[in-house]
Amino acid sequence: MQLISYLDRIGYRGPVAPTLECLTGIHRCQALAVPYENLDVQLGVPVGQDIDAIFDKIVTRRRGGWCYEMNGLLGWALREIGFDVVRVVGGVHRRDRGDSALGNHLVLLVRLEKTYVADLGLGDGIREPIPVEEGTFRQGPLEFRLENMPDGYWRFHNHSFGNPATSDFRDEPADEGLLAAKVRFLQTSPESVFVQNLAVEMMRPDSLLTITGRVLCEKSATGETKTVLNSPEEIEAALASDFGIRNVSIRPIWQKICDRHVEVFGDAGAVEEAVGKS
Repeated sequence: MQLISYLDRIGYRGPVAPTLECLTGIHRCQALAVPYENLDVQLGVPVGQDIDAIFDKIVTRRRGGWCYEMNGLLGWALREIGFDVVRVVGGVHRRDRGDSALGNHLVLLVRLEKTYVADLGLGDGIREPIPVEEGTFRQGPLEFRLENMPDGYWRFHNHSFGNPATSDFRDEPADEGLLAAKVRFLQTSPESVFVQNLAVEMMRPDSLLTITGRVLCEKSATGETKTVLNSPEEIEAALASDFGIRNVSIRPIWQKICDRHVEVFGDAGAVEEAVGKS
């Protein structure tokens, strides 16, 4: 029954069997149905990797989550179907930050006739799984690339307007202790971008819709449009209408969001600079 509820949550209606067709369909459906979001971190609600809590949050309460939740739920569902799934440690921005980045991301590898990357934890990344092999992979107008690095890591290169630009992983089972430590750090440390910034993202086939702090933005290869949200009620309305997230109060963190907005953009002209040119 839980698997049926999950498939209903993401809107998947295809065959349920450990095949590439099923993997591709489920990955794409979750990518386009479940938002990436760090609302709990912003609100000070502890976030873990317990699958029952993740299921309740994303499936029952129809919320989203960050990488440990998004890929945690995807990995659980794929195993329930019968896929061979391996959790591996990822490192977003490892290219720039070195090995200190390892563990700040969870990646899934799914072994069929080939091994495939399944990753819905970047907020904006692949809409469908890609094979673990060097090359360029097109999904509609979006182009992704995998590079086999000399140190044994694979480097994922995101599409032209995707963020983050790169993420590394290695084809070996995750150090779960490292992941657990990063989960704690990223939701508590003042240095964590998840603590600093409200972030909500919804992938579309060829674009991305985001709320970052007070700024609602739609991005595509042709440009972006931005709108500054001027009250907690405006953020809540956008969460409901554009991301399907309801029953989350922004008022307790509204001042924090405003303070961060001023910190990033400055007080004078903050609205104009945040919106910029579409």
